Amino acid sequence: MSKTPLLLVPGTLCDERLWKHQIESLSDLAEVKVCDVTRQDSITGLAKSILEEAPDKFALAGLSLGGIISLEIMRLAPERVKKLALLDTNPTPPKSEQISGWEKFIDMANNGQFLTITIDHLIPVLIHPDRRKDDSLVETILDMAKKIGKDAYINQLKAVMGRLDQRPILATIKCPTMVIVGKEDRVCPIQMSEFIAENIATSCLEIIDKCGHLSTLEQPEIVSILLRKWLNF
Repeated sequence: MSKTPLLLVPGTLCDERLWKHQIESLSDLAEVKVCDVTRQDSITGLAKSILEEAPDKFALAGLSLGGIISLEIMRLAPERVKKLALLDTNPTPPKSEQISGWEKFIDMANNGQFLTITIDHLIPVLIHPDRRKDDSLVETILDMAKKIGKDAYINQLKAVMGRLDQRPILATIKCPTMVIVGKEDRVCPIQMSEFIAENIATSCLEIIDKCGHLSTLEQPEIVSILLRKWLNF
């Protein structure tokens, strides 16, 4: 049996390590590719760049920013997506206070405080409180941020600042869809994933206990089991 092409779309300041466990555990079922989400400064631009390099038909999974980009792909080319997984993401447009915060981060990044953003502002809300002293997890998050770098981070912030309301897209999605969220996600709270699942007729919702925003890293085994189930739908 041929393997399913599977595109994995990372979140902000994340690289292929966000999906490390899933890449390893799903390789018997899927031809896995982790997408680059650093080179464009708009959600549409990022989605188009992924589609340009994607196979004709594929399964698609995105976390956070990756989920936002995945929804844009569903707007642009729904006929190409065989299955969709949306992890810890948000279909709503940005609020003014969020935009102000991201503008502050851009200023900090441009003034030599790039890593300070991750250490002082992101890690405290990204992961479950029980994991904040997990040195290996924290080091992975910091290393990913270093690899992505300041310029790509600014592109990503500009992209989310300019994103449109994606809620109208949800009802148009017809492919099998799995919605996954960490129960303690503070960045994209559980209510957002509940809303997504309620508005995609072909979806199921999976809530992971003792898990914050970075579900693929915090509870990798559970996420991989769920995505295996999804690929076998």
